[in-house]
Amino acid sequence: MIKPTVKTSLCAALLLAGLGSGTSTLAAGHGGIGEPAPENWTAATLRETLAAMPAGDAERGKELNQSLFCASCHGNAGVSPSMNWPHLAGQKADYTVKMMLDYQSGLRLEGLRGRLMHHVAVLVSEQEITDLAAFYATLPAPEDAVTPRPEVALAASDLPAEVLVRKGDPRRLITPCASCHGDSGQGGRREAPELAGQNPLYFVRTMHHYHDGVRANDGKKTMRAFAYRLTPTEIDDLAAYYADLPLSN
Repeated sequence: MIKPTVKTSLCAALLLAGLGSGTSTLAAGHGGIGEPAPENWTAATLRETLAAMPAGDAERGKELNQSLFCASCHGNAGVSPSMNWPHLAGQKADYTVKMMLDYQSGLRLEGLRGRLMHHVAVLVSEQEITDLAAFYATLPAPEDAVTPRPEVALAASDLPAEVLVRKGDPRRLITPCASCHGDSGQGGRREAPELAGQNPLYFVRTMHHYHDGVRANDGKKTMRAFAYRLTPTEIDDLAAYYADLPLSN
């Protein structure tokens, strides 16, 4: 049952996140001023936490997507109306659950959007999180019209996205993207999200956050190490490559 005060609380959360003034009491990678940074995941703690979460109900998640205003950023059917937010349609439930827990704890607080999501996430229960995750996991792929397919001009020293996805680059110790995210961008276990059909602008911003160490919720620092070795043009090309792939459901 949705708490009767949630809608009002979520509106207050938008104000607390500093949307009007661009300010917030939260600092990146930090639960709050004077508070220690939250502990990152290990493979064991993530596995145990996900296993202990309640089973999600997609029908309840569909209702929550509206009543908690998730749809205002992520769309009625998990397809974001803005390039500033990710598509969630077809996303793996475990990954969505982990992201919400990371926002709750303050492990993810990168930028204004991350702080906004923190304020929203602390207001929802574990059951509501798994219900939303179950709903998004059942949704069909975004249509081509809502996911731009940008063209990227690579420099001679850059590797094409398809090579990075399937072979990586041993010279720079870059593992293939497919080893975690699948040959078709369908995602892997727990931390490895589905990437096929994702908003390219969101993808690029995320990779730069990893590259710069602004986002640090990857338990083994895998994504930070990977993104750090890529050129900006390679990141753009990977974003275009994954945007062009159909989501698998």
